Amino acid sequence: MPELSTILMAVIVIGAIAAFAYPRYKLNRAVEEPFTAEWRKVLRQNFPVFRRMPADLQLQLKNRIKQFIHEKEFIGCAGLEITDEIRVTVAASACLLLLNRDTDVIPDLKYILVYPNAFTVNRETLNAEGLPEHHKHGVLGESWDNGKVILSWEDVLKGNKNFSDGANVAIHEFAHQLDHASGATNGAPFLGDASRSKRWANVLTDEYENLRQAAYKGDETLIDKYGTTNPAEFFAVITETFFELPRQMEAEHPALFAELKRYYKVDPTDWLV
Repeated sequence: MPELSTILMAVIVIGAIAAFAYPRYKLNRAVEEPFTAEWRKVLRQNFPVFRRMPADLQLQLKNRIKQFIHEKEFIGCAGLEITDEIRVTVAASACLLLLNRDTDVIPDLKYILVYPNAFTVNRETLNAEGLPEHHKHGVLGESWDNGKVILSWEDVLKGNKNFSDGANVAIHEFAHQLDHASGATNGAPFLGDASRSKRWANVLTDEYENLRQAAYKGDETLIDKYGTTNPAEFFAVITETFFELPRQMEAEHPALFAELKRYYKVDPTDWLV
């Protein structure tokens, strides 16, 4: 008869295997579920760029959306009730950034907080005397490094339905989450090797400085001047431009477009009108 210690060890091992395998089993089941007719309707209405994507990317996007919704918790704020329309629309924005990439669905992201429209936040700044002052600011979205993204539902819809103006708050905030996967939100997402990181740094530093100079001179720019705030905001802003205005970016900023094309592993010029 086996010793008690052997039995206990077997129980511990089996428990550890189950603790690892069961979440994966549940995820596989969720991804294998059909993408419902109602969800397809939401994509057609609220994420119209989906209709212009090739069939393989459409399938990838739908599977990613199912995984995203399975893994993330959506929380309604200021009285907003979370619906499948909200879940699918927000998830589509996030998962557009993950196509053709062998990666989990932003694993550090746990919660999506959604307000009905723009919301206010308190900011602390230092005045001329070095004393803290508090100010209220209206914002459309925020990305935090503690596993949260906050969005204005009204502006998510606006950004996704008008997918040709270079402004998309959901894409912007989820780009911040990808940026933070390297351990710091600094405009340098995880790239995998030193040579890619060096090329990325050279190209983005030049483009960032060019945008700052253009903003200082008051010149018109394809890239939103909000990108001059800091390198992290620059990365989020150029991600919006890459997906919504790819042909213009390729023409005006070819080196920058090439870097983002390598990073995101898609070419939006193939499926945008």
